[in-house]
Amino acid sequence: MKMKKWLSVALACSAVVLGACGGQGQTQTPAASAASTPSTPTAEGKVYRVGMNAEFAPFESLDANNNVQGFDVDLMNAMAKAGNFKVEYKHQPWDSLFAALNNGDVDLLASAVTITEDRKQTMSFTDPYFEITQVILVPKGKDIKSVNDLKNANKVGVVTGNTGDLAVSKILGADSPKIARFENVTLVIKELENGGLDAVVSDSAVVGNYIKNNSDKGFSMVAVPDFEVENYGFAVRKGDTATLDMLNKALKDVRASGEYEKIASKYFAN
Repeated sequence: MKMKKWLSVALACSAVVLGACGGQGQTQTPAASAASTPSTPTAEGKVYRVGMNAEFAPFESLDANNNVQGFDVDLMNAMAKAGNFKVEYKHQPWDSLFAALNNGDVDLLASAVTITEDRKQTMSFTDPYFEITQVILVPKGKDIKSVNDLKNANKVGVVTGNTGDLAVSKILGADSPKIARFENVTLVIKELENGGLDAVVSDSAVVGNYIKNNSDKGFSMVAVPDFEVENYGFAVRKGDTATLDMLNKALKDVRASGEYEKIASKYFAN
């Protein structure tokens, strides 16, 4: 199935509230708890440990019962069903995910990870499953409409290590004192709400989701041509072709069955 251009949907603002941080993971089919359990093979197949940072709604977040939820979770569950394998989710800080994958603490990452050439050097990615771009989240009263306006801002917030961080670093310089880095989206947007930042740069669907659920704050989303289109992929350890092939086949089957469209419409419908 052809990948839909979800950017346009994201710019219309998607649903589901920004998630909060917490917990770890548990064997999952419909709903995943944040409490970790050992991963063991079963009669139905291996249990794959899925690393994610559940602070990036609508892709992954924690609900009131500390269960992981979101587009990535629903999609991975559908893939597990199609591929006859099981998954357990481990919620952990974003900056620990890549190390956890490489040292074997998890088997794969499902955490809105953008496919980049640099990341391909240390991990392998599935076929793309979602398309986004970076956008600027601007609070009421700030006149920021372009990259040049970002250059003149006092403070621009990003999540450390996210592609928003990379994009702003290219514009302002990686060591620019104008860049304020935060551990997760929740924290950086809170600082923007409190007036400590002039703007935030993050993924279009995430910013759209925030605006959708906080329309009373008067924030706006600015798309600029300087930011390139990006693709998310599920990541596995470099050279793990068996897991990679399994995930790609499952993703293809979920698309072909129409289940991908159904899941996407739940989170990104107009």
